[in-house]
Amino acid sequence: MALPTMTAEQRAQALAKAAQARTASRALLAEVASGAVSVAEVFERSGQDLVGRTRVVQVLRAVPGYGPARVAALMATSGVQEKQRVGALNDQQRERLLRAWIS
Repeated sequence: MALPTMTAEQRAQALAKAAQARTASRALLAEVASGAVSVAEVFERSGQDLVGRTRVVQVLRAVPGYGPARVAALMATSGVQEKQRVGALNDQQRERLLRAWIS
């Protein structure tokens, strides 16, 4: 399937929109890293477009002290796939992640 042809103006708008989304994503993860926003608060905001598209692994790795191995173990014990997004978590998965994260 061929990509739609875009004008230079449409391409510039798309690039600006993508840059804005990346900036907002970095800001969210920085808030988690600084402790201004907890993982539970991020999960509560899963209905927001940006938060819903963020991968659970990214959110958990932003928490100080949680590296790749610890996050992988947490995801495995909670039964959450590595590529799962916050918006796609069901209530049971959220509960298991929060319970394991607090422990």
